[in-house]
Amino acid sequence: QVRLVESGGGLVQPGGSLRLSCAATGFNLDLWIIGWFRQAPGKEREGVSCINSRTGATNYADSVKGRFTISRDSAKTTVYLQIDDLELEDTAVYYCARAWPDGSFCRPNSQSQYGAWGQGARVTVSS
Repeated sequence: QVRLVESGGGLVQPGGSLRLSCAATGFNLDLWIIGWFRQAPGKEREGVSCINSRTGATNYADSVKGRFTISRDSAKTTVYLQIDDLELEDTAVYYCARAWPDGSFCRPNSQSQYGAWGQGARVTVSS
């Protein structure tokens, strides 16, 4: 059974850091793109980052470049999203999902390509 499970969310102060995990089961992570998305209260879901497991290519939304880092641990079939210098605007529910690669890269904003969405991890940035 294909499953993605997010974890690592919580309450963090502005300027702090957090690492989210996306645990993949039921499929070969080496063949898929994993994307991270977030949905802030009252806003549409947006793509923030992705990693193409076949090539190692990563991509980020402009709004998070320099603060978010995506990585994967193939041994643990887990993809991580490191978030540094957290801002109030990062408050959201963060989701991971998978997409079948159609090239060497990945696009976090092409949400229609993604499926098998996880249940989400809530991140709250507050002082």
